[in-house]
Parts: sequence; C-alpha cells; structure tokens
Amino acid sequence: MIIKSKPILKDNENGLYLVSTPIGNLKDITFRAIEILKKSSYILCEDTRVSKNLLDKYDIKSKLISNHKFNETKNLNKIIELLKSGEIISLISDAGTPSISDPGAILVNECIKNDIKIIPIPGPSAVAAAVSISGFSEKFFFYGFLPDKKQNLLNELKKLSKFDNSLVFFISPKKINKVIPDLKTNFSGRKIVFCREISKLYEEFIRQNIDDLKPFVKEPKGELTVVISEKKKDKNTSQVLSESDKIIINKMINKLSIKEITNFINHNRDISKKEIYNYCLKLKNEK
Repeated sequence: MIIKSKPILKDNENGLYLVSTPIGNLKDITFRAIEILKKSSYILCEDTRVSKNLLDKYDIKSKLISNHKFNETKNLNKIIELLKSGEIISLISDAGTPSISDPGAILVNECIKNDIKIIPIPGPSAVAAAVSISGFSEKFFFYGFLPDKKQNLLNELKKLSKFDNSLVFFISPKKINKVIPDLKTNFSGRKIVFCREISKLYEEFIRQNIDDLKPFVKEPKGELTVVISEKKKDKNTSQVLSESDKIIINKMINKLSIKEITNFINHNRDISKKEIYNYCLKLKNEK
C-alpha cells in the first residue's frame, strides 16, 4: 500500500513574501495570507493607513514599513539587508497582488540578483474578477494603467486594437471621459464592461456597446477596471477546410444532411458555409 504524503507548505522560510490582499471586501483574504502576515517581522505597504484597517481587523501586529513608488528605490538597500539577515518580510499593496501595476517589481528584481527567496501568496485580483463576469473571451491581454500623455495613449490603443482577444486595463475615474472618444475610434464593433468598487458595497458593472459610449455625466467613484471584448471575426473571409475538417465531414456524410454538416462545421470553425457545402456536395457526387 502506497501512502501519499501531503505537500508541506514552506511558510517558515526566510525571504520575501508577496501577499495578495482584498480588493474591497476585507473578508476576501486567505487563511494563509493572514498566517504569513502574522509571522512577518516587517510588512512593506503602500499606505500604512490603508493597510492598518486590514491588519487591525485580523489582529496582525507586525511592523510596517512605508514602501510606495516614490521611496521604493530609497528603501531597497535597507530591505535587502534585512532579508539577508534572515528576516521574514511581506510585501503588500493597498489592494490586490503586489508588483502588478503597484510597487514591488524593483524589489523583486533585486531579490533575484541577491538569490533571496521570493514566495507568492495568491489571492484577490481585480483583473480575474472583471474578466470572469465580462462574458467575453477568457483569452485576454492585461495592459495595466493606460499612458497619461495623449500621443502615447493613441499609439498604445492603436496597437492594442489589433489584438483578437479581450483587453483589460485600469484607469482613474478622472481620466475615463478623456479616453472614451479614442476607445470608440479604435474598438468600434466591440463591447465593453466598466467595473467599479468590485466586492464593495456599491459594486457596479456597466455594460455597453463601444459604438454607443457616451461620457459619464457624473465622475464615477473609485478606480475602474475596464474589459473590452474580443475582436469579432468575419466568418465569410476565414480559412479553407483543413484536412481534419475533411476527415470529420467524411465520417458524417452518410449520417447527416449537407445542411446539418454545413451548420455544424460552420458553428465550430471560422469557415464560410459555401466552402463547406461545396465540399459536401463533391463527396456526395463521388459516392
């Protein structure tokens, strides 16, 4: 009899722990995240006032070090020395997963250079939450925050519009109305979902066709996570039948009508009905 041993979580190892925190509702935190934060000698956070709300709720007494985009480089040597001395240090952001559109990447790369162990503690993600409720393709490209400068923004949106899959980005409520005309220019024919206050009391998902977009009458509250649908494909200009398609049709030709086969293949593959119909007709005539 073979007894499989349970995997052991090495959560007592010295190193840098990247701990995901709630994006709104403070209950959206894992047991493991709480345990790691309690074991940490220091917790690096963006805004100590924001983090303190979470830490107080779960009676976490670890020392806080302010670590935001304006001082993360200045903090670097001090934190690396603490890690080298054997301390357990956690990095958190105000919400979500650190180092993704938040401070952290600089420290992570310095840890890699110094062969310091980095351990991710997964958890809440505004990106995953937004894509999951969008109804769009689960294949997506995440951009992060859009550029501020107008020309850079126009260049990036033009590039992003060429991707076939869904697109996710963050934007502040103060900038959304300025971007709407450019979204309509570059993503015509697609759908969009504006997600705000995810998991909070005033959670809201605004769904629209991009061609129908109008500026917000009132500035929305809270940072927006925006999802744009995948590019709509024109089936009539798609590829020809592949060998595997032909094999499937050969197996179906004596069991189903040409119309049924045509509809089935067309539904599952981006091939014109005429192409499928003509091939089926050719097979029928050969038999």
